[in-house]
Amino acid sequence: MSRTDDSSRDDAERAAPSRTLFRRIFAAEPEGVWAAPGRVNLIGEHTDYNDGFVMPFALPQSTYVAARRREDGQVRVHSLFADETVEFAVEALRPGAVEGWAGYVAGMIWSLRTAADVGLTLEGSGDGADGGSDAGGAAPVLGGVDLLIDSTVPHGAGLSSSAALECSVGLAVAELHSVSAEPLTLARLAQRAENDFVGMPCGLMDQMISMLGEPARAVLFDTRSLTPRPVAVGDPAEVEVLVVDTRAPHRLVDGEYAARRSQCERAAAQLGVASLRELSDRDEPVEESLAGLDDELLRRRARHVITENRRVLEAVDLLAAGDVASAGERMTASHRSLRDDYEVTVPETDVAVEALLDAGAHGARITGGGFGGCVVALAPAGMLDRVRSAVRERYAAAGFGEPEVFAASPSAGARRVR
Repeated sequence: MSRTDDSSRDDAERAAPSRTLFRRIFAAEPEGVWAAPGRVNLIGEHTDYNDGFVMPFALPQSTYVAARRREDGQVRVHSLFADETVEFAVEALRPGAVEGWAGYVAGMIWSLRTAADVGLTLEGSGDGADGGSDAGGAAPVLGGVDLLIDSTVPHGAGLSSSAALECSVGLAVAELHSVSAEPLTLARLAQRAENDFVGMPCGLMDQMISMLGEPARAVLFDTRSLTPRPVAVGDPAEVEVLVVDTRAPHRLVDGEYAARRSQCERAAAQLGVASLRELSDRDEPVEESLAGLDDELLRRRARHVITENRRVLEAVDLLAAGDVASAGERMTASHRSLRDDYEVTVPETDVAVEALLDAGAHGARITGGGFGGCVVALAPAGMLDRVRSAVRERYAAAGFGEPEVFAASPSAGARRVR
């Protein structure tokens, strides 16, 4: 299976069962099926909320939404992964009104309805009504919907299942109600849903790549200028990306992620810059940039962000030059910075990285927000079985549960399946 057709195969396998289950649960025919992918981030961690650089790609694993409009202003959403149906009124949506997995669904609908409040432009209005939404204009008319949610993105693994859910729901609800928006606008609305409705202060990376993913390409994304640039990861005959799902629980809404963001903001304020990205752009030694910080904890947090931005750009240049091994070294350096300066790794991720490197990977690092989740590696092609055995042996020796190891291929972003 090539890098370019993994998501197409999954789409075909998921669309028909989703429609069948929708009919069974809602006793009606869905008007369509939409999908949005999870992601793996090659390099650039905890930089997106610091106006920095990231380089993720969209996974074949996606969240699928079968949907139809309702006329009564109610939303009924059934999740196959949670085996639960939740119902709420569109007009009653306020931050915090819906919790748990359904909060991401409710938050996305709320964010679409209130896009004009933050100056984001949506074209058209729902249900054929006149008017629409523009910057500062009236809110789009969004009525009720029935939604069936299915997903192949592992939950709690740090592969952005939440962004996949937000973006697939956003795409479905917008299209059903004749509302259109640029993919990056939908990504920003999905980020707002997570920040302001769910209460998770994430950056824009996850939602951006879920909307803008490309087959066979990673995307270098400048979160300050909001500009994407496709990047070839390497010849698939020579290099592949391997992912280790450590099965260590990945929890971010428990305060640690928010604490890291707050520490970066405090460091930037003390150094007199709008964001730590400004220090990354300076042509000066890192320690010189940090000279104004007396707090050692803040120095370490800021050092990670500054050096990580530089590693991302170096990795892009190295991949363009065909030097995959040196790009892998930047990934390993990223992990060590996340372990020592940012303190977001756990024993399971550290052991996985060492096992991958010992097995012959070019480089490896924790991916996602940290505190559990997955590890990503650049490796010579054809190493999957060897790497899987090496990681499992090391985990058994450490007394950890068995991890899942798989190859990952850059795939398409959010889309209508049928």
